[in-house]
Amino acid sequence: MKGIILAGGSGTRLYPTTLTLCKQLIPVYDKPMIYYPMSVLMLAGIREIMIISTPQDTPRFSELFGNGEWLGMNIEYCVQSKPDGLAHGLILAKNFVKNDSMALILGDNIFYGQGFSQILECAKNDVDNGFATIFTYRVKDPNRFGVAEFSKDGKVIGLEEKPNSPKSNYAVTGLYFYTNEAISIAEDLKPSSRNELEITDVNKTYLSNKKLKGKTLGRGFAWIDTGTHDSLLDAGSFVQTIELRQGAKIACLEEIAYNNSWINQDMLLARANKLSKSGYGEYLKQIINMEI
Repeated sequence: MKGIILAGGSGTRLYPTTLTLCKQLIPVYDKPMIYYPMSVLMLAGIREIMIISTPQDTPRFSELFGNGEWLGMNIEYCVQSKPDGLAHGLILAKNFVKNDSMALILGDNIFYGQGFSQILECAKNDVDNGFATIFTYRVKDPNRFGVAEFSKDGKVIGLEEKPNSPKSNYAVTGLYFYTNEAISIAEDLKPSSRNELEITDVNKTYLSNKKLKGKTLGRGFAWIDTGTHDSLLDAGSFVQTIELRQGAKIACLEEIAYNNSWINQDMLLARANKLSKSGYGEYLKQIINMEI
């Protein structure tokens, strides 16, 4: 399975902050925003990832991650010259994905919860059996999101984009697991009224083919879309509270890579030394010292 991170867009809701700075590079407490979606794909055991961004921002992500070797990964980059919709990212990643399945995640989404790795593994297994998976989360203002409608036995039976009268309180989050068929589905889509290829239309195609599953993230989970100043502040406060209370970091990429056995202790130490003047670097050293 390949991973795709959509990190484009102009971030207009965060103006003036994003007039000269890419939204996904804004810090969420102690690390860049894009670390959080990257960590989700890594928790799913995905080592090959493509980051899709704008012409001006793609070099910045390349400078941040390089080829991913320091994480035991392969990270590639693709330029999206103009915002043609989330589903357009699937088309852009066609040569990268090749014949594999894929997990697509938005670069401004943060997920946190116990047992998330097991949920992701279950979604991967469903993809192997021909099913796409969307992840839903209960919100109090569903009219702001894409909304999933469920049957009494928990199956997805409907999808609506920002409905005036939502049929449920379950928002569709920015994480999707797809079979390889998603690329051809995206290629066959017609632009919406916004002149974009909509990811909801991809999901509706799977739904009409009875190949869509919905996994609800319950009360023990947090999902934050960091697209506004308020949600960005909420996200930073949330991460700070968890990290200071537990003494463990959220979305520490080096720790995940080390736990996955993608990098060894020497590689982790080299990274810790490079970041040694920060609390993040000190945390990496603590990981090593705990094993000595």
